[in-house]
Amino acid sequence: MRFKKLDLNLLVALDALLTEKNVTRAGERVFLSQSTMSNALSRLRQYFDDELLVQVGGRMELTPRAELLHEAVRDVLVRIDTTVAARPAFDPTESEREFTLFVSDYSMAVLIPAMLALAHQRGSRTRFNFKQQVGPPHRNLERGEADLLIIPSNFCSPDHPLDPLFDDRFVCAVWQGSPLAQGALTMERYLQARHVAMVPSDGSLPVFDTWLANDHGLSREIGLTTYNFSAMLHLVVGTDLIATAHARLALMLQGMLPIALRPVPMSMKQLQQSMQWHKYRSRDPGLIWLRDLLREAAAGMGPCPAEPVSG
Repeated sequence: MRFKKLDLNLLVALDALLTEKNVTRAGERVFLSQSTMSNALSRLRQYFDDELLVQVGGRMELTPRAELLHEAVRDVLVRIDTTVAARPAFDPTESEREFTLFVSDYSMAVLIPAMLALAHQRGSRTRFNFKQQVGPPHRNLERGEADLLIIPSNFCSPDHPLDPLFDDRFVCAVWQGSPLAQGALTMERYLQARHVAMVPSDGSLPVFDTWLANDHGLSREIGLTTYNFSAMLHLVVGTDLIATAHARLALMLQGMLPIALRPVPMSMKQLQQSMQWHKYRSRDPGLIWLRDLLREAAAGMGPCPAEPVSG
């Protein structure tokens, strides 16, 4: 089928090429050979009168025209996929549909087990694929890689609907054998100590440190970085490090680890975790069921934890 002389089959190839920026990987993504994908790239270059992908050093990069095309093509394909995949009803006891959710290890620990328990209790046959968030969250929605995101509300895209799930706060966790576990954790002691921090996968500054600098004009000494939130609490054991962590996660692990919890020695707003989905999938019966399940699981978590005793 053609539209304005463009073979519409090439749209899928174009999306793969612009996403992967590599002919071989693009072919693997849509199950085409390298030669077939190379031929598709040649035809696309001819149609758009643009190179689309150019060699820059040792890698391929998108041309300005390709950058403009990328989101537009992905948007069209998501609309088509949503329309074709739509079902008049969804029965989780019959459906073996797989849902892909991008979730941090923090939300995986404090929220997802309750959601899975509810699904099990109701005889759901659905499958779940949980993935680590990499790069800007909204990209995963717009590329069709995620059915749902569970992320901090302030990271949600304004272009897609969201629904708050639960609130939390930061607390400080220290080893029970550390001098920091004795007495109040003052701002002075906090800033003089060394800290363990979770660094985002893109290598950017930890979210807490960005907030600390922007709102208080302060910085802390990072003695150790890790790639997930749960590890922070394990890594303070046997050291004088401080982990500034989510209270729900810290309280969960406090019964397993020799750690003491203290209030963060500065005023902070509560944290809010939300779920976000693509705007074209708001009426997807399967996603409506999943969102309801997550809301119910989150409601069972109770209110935001109170601040720990100062010591």
